[in-house]
Amino acid sequence: MTCPFCELISKKTERVLLETKNSFVVLSSPKLMPGHLLAIPKRHVERLAELNHDELQDIISLTIKIQEFILKEIAPGCDICEHFRPFIPDNSFKVSHLHIHIRPRFLNDDLYKKSQIFEKDVFKNIDEQEFKKYSELLSKYYENNSN
Repeated sequence: MTCPFCELISKKTERVLLETKNSFVVLSSPKLMPGHLLAIPKRHVERLAELNHDELQDIISLTIKIQEFILKEIAPGCDICEHFRPFIPDNSFKVSHLHIHIRPRFLNDDLYKKSQIFEKDVFKNIDEQEFKKYSELLSKYYENNSN
């Protein structure tokens, strides 16, 4: 299967709204709301950890600039997220090429009304056993993987 994001940048289509040395921005299609943008590295990678220093700096800087644009020109709030879900096959909703979602948000917008209103039923308070488990796991991992 051909990567739709790699095709966008290689064909220099008009869907590319902004372009930097290592990244580009497009409107998401499909979208969750009007103004839903994607910041995408030009090099095909699947995870943030695969980006080199310059690519990472470029895409984070671009994402921050897009967030500032949204907050000044479009909406009072903005969600930024990235998903890595290799267990889901690629389809029109999932592409195995790193991309950062930058979404304008409003109080009680459609996304909130249709799904996020139910988050309060999903979120749970952390207990001491879980805190200890993840604290130890993270500490060990960080100690073994820091340079």
